[in-house]
Order: sequence, then C-alpha cells, then structure tokens
Amino acid sequence: MTKRYHKFEASAWFITKVVLYVSLLATFVYVLGFDNPGLTQVSRTMGIVCVTCAVLEFMFVKTYGGFDVGRRKSKPILFSIFLATVLTDIIAYLQVMIMRVNLNTIKHFALRRIDLLLVVIVVQFLIIAVFTYAGNDIFFRVHEPENCIVVTSTQEHLDQVVKAVSKYKKQYKITKAVHYKNPDIKALIKECDAIFISEVPAGDRAAILHFAYKCQKNVYMTPEIEDIMQMNSTDYQIDDAVMINYLGRTFTFEQRIVKRVFDIFISVITLILTSPILLIAVILIKAEDGGSIIYKQARATINGRIFNVYKLRTMKENDNSHSATVNDDRITKIGKFLRRTRIDEIPQVYNVLKGDMSFVGPRPEMVKNVEKYTEELPEFAYRLRVKAGLTGYAQIAGKYNTTPRDKLIMDMIYIEKFSILLDIQLILKTVVAVFSPESSEGFVKESGNALGLILDMTGVEEEG
Repeated sequence: MTKRYHKFEASAWFITKVVLYVSLLATFVYVLGFDNPGLTQVSRTMGIVCVTCAVLEFMFVKTYGGFDVGRRKSKPILFSIFLATVLTDIIAYLQVMIMRVNLNTIKHFALRRIDLLLVVIVVQFLIIAVFTYAGNDIFFRVHEPENCIVVTSTQEHLDQVVKAVSKYKKQYKITKAVHYKNPDIKALIKECDAIFISEVPAGDRAAILHFAYKCQKNVYMTPEIEDIMQMNSTDYQIDDAVMINYLGRTFTFEQRIVKRVFDIFISVITLILTSPILLIAVILIKAEDGGSIIYKQARATINGRIFNVYKLRTMKENDNSHSATVNDDRITKIGKFLRRTRIDEIPQVYNVLKGDMSFVGPRPEMVKNVEKYTEELPEFAYRLRVKAGLTGYAQIAGKYNTTPRDKLIMDMIYIEKFSILLDIQLILKTVVAVFSPESSEGFVKESGNALGLILDMTGVEEEG
C-alpha cells in the first residue's frame, strides 16, 4: 500500500492543493452570493471575481508560502495560507462592491454585508486548518523521518546544525555526526537518507557532493559565497564550450531611482498609518520613567557611511552599551512590548525618508559590531554594498540572535536577487515576522546540542 502510494504521491498532493484552493474560492463566491446574485450565476461578475481571486491567491501564496506539508510545521502553513486568503478576500470583496455600482439601481459605493465577509473568513480558516493538520498527519504517517548524517569540521558547527534541525523531529532524525576526513565517510553516507554538510573545505565538500549525487542522497548544506554566485549565474555558451556566467551585481541607475521613489512612497504611507500607534507608544514611554523618548545610535550603511538610527527607547536611559540578551534587565516594561511587536522600529522610517536607509536592505549594525564581525569574518563587509534597511531577508528569516555568518548569507542572497518585486514581497512578509516571538529574541549563549551528539573524529587525528 505504501509503495503504491509513493508512486502516485506527487499527483495526490497536487489534487489535494487544487481541492483546497477551489474550496476557498467556492466559499467566498457562495457566501457573498447571498447578497450578490451575480456571483452565483454564470456572468461577467462571476468570471472577473474568480480570475481575480485565483491570481491574487497565487501571488500571496508565493509570497507567504503555500500548502507545503512535510516541509513545514502545521502552524506556519496554516498562518501563511490564511493570511494570503484573507488579503485576497478583502481585495476581491472591494472589487465586488465597486462592480455593484451602476446608474440604475445602486448609484453610490458602499461596503455592504461585511458580516458575510467575516463568515467567509471564519469558514475558510476552518477549511485551511483541516487540510493543513490532516495533510501533515497523513504525510508523517506515510513518511518516516529522514535518517540523516552530519558532516562537518568542528563540534561547534555540529551543535549549530543539531540545534536547528532538532526542531523538526518529524522530518529529520540525525543518527551520526562525522568529521569530513573520516576514512569511512562513503560507507556512512550509503547508510543514510540525507546528509547535512556544514563548514567543510571546498575540495572535500565537492568530493562528498559528487558521491552523494552518485548515490542519489538528499543533501542540505550551509551555503558559501561561491554558492550564492552560482545560484545567481546563468548558462552561457561560447562556441561549443558550456559555461556558467556570473555577472557582478550592481544596481543600475534606473533601479536606484525606482527604489528611492518606492522608499519615499512606502515611508509616507507607513508614517500616516502608524502615527496613532506611535503617539500611544510615546505617551507610555514617558509615563513609565519620564525619560527620553527617542534613542539614537551610530550605525553603518552603504560603503561604511555612519549615520544615527532612530528608535523608540526600550531600555533604561544611558544603558545601551551592548546588544540586548534574553531576559535583559535593562529593558523597560513597555520596552518589552515595543520590541516584541517591533513598534520600537517605527522611527527608522524617518531615516528612510532622509535617505540614510532603504525600506528593504541589510539590517544596520552597530559600528563596533561591524568592526568585530568583519575582523572575524572579512566577507561581512559585503553587506555594506547597499543601503541598510528597515526590513529585509535577514530580519524576516532570522532573529536578533542570528549568527553574523548567517546574516551575511541572507543579506548576500537579497543583494544578488534584488528587484522591486522582491522588495514588495519582503515588506508583505514583514507582517508575519512582526507576530513571530522568535524574531525578537535577544542574544543568548548556547552550549551542547539537543541530541547530545559528539563529532566522530575516527581516523582524523592519526592523519594529522
């Protein structure tokens, strides 16, 4: 039964996705159809609304993530699809209200039967929840966790991989951890389903990858700078020689102009929409200890230029000499809430208007951190090729306590893939990050790993 299922698995999940999204669309059309007959009859209204919903749902799902059971946990999948669907509902609902206006019967635009829209959203949430939890349950009943081996160079890097992977116990089961110079590494790879590769020298890593490809093993590896170059390269043929062509990434004059105009437009809209929240935050900060409201700190932006970043004060005055840690007693009561909701970042929109920052880009680091990180990791300076940003890939996918190396990789991916469309997608994803408690975690020292794995150095010391 299981073998037969695996044979048709891709088709089964594709049909499941189609049924899910058709169910969401049908719910919108059927419920709103009680007050809008054009939606339940074969008509121009029905056709236009269905096409609009399909296109919008596709765009938002591509931004937030879709029905990828087996790859993500149920809650993130549920939240991603639900957010994409709600945004689609709101826009489609406004479209229906506009289309209702005509000269004969309804002469003025009005928001009618919002209660029906709320019913739609509740029913869709239940549908998404059923599909998501049932989907992951079925997937993990059929699929056992991948039997994994970690290939790395030090215990520290092993701990980092285990810490991340151990959160996904239904997907991965790490059983072995070996040094990349272990003479039995090929035999060990043959015994596993997947390989995690971290901090292995290029030549040795290439040999491991070739063998993994030969054995058709799944591979997960922490990327290096050269990997990012290859990710953004294209096939190029000179005569009969096939090559991989990487073009050095620089923003064109047109891109810089469009990005600046986009920054100004989004910043003005953001300031208008958040001004009531900002006013309440200012009152609460002042009421707690009577201290200053705005906190300024020197940060680095494009080409290492130094500027003062503006934030709402979340710590006790004159006590911001180093980055925040978990349960930091310097953080005020209101400061904890402002940090968790990212409200403390709102004044940075003024930095964007001034031109110190862009709305999307690498996070501006403290000057002393830039110096420290660059000394330990010279490639960290590559982040300064573009303006610092209020939000960005590293701010969304990472946390405050994400390692400097991982921040660098995320920021380099953004720089290499830059487009205005990508900026829009990252701004939309920021909404999700704001509600993620992990994204605002402070720095904390970790020791050991969740599985207690020790790096197997068999045969390595004797060679050295």
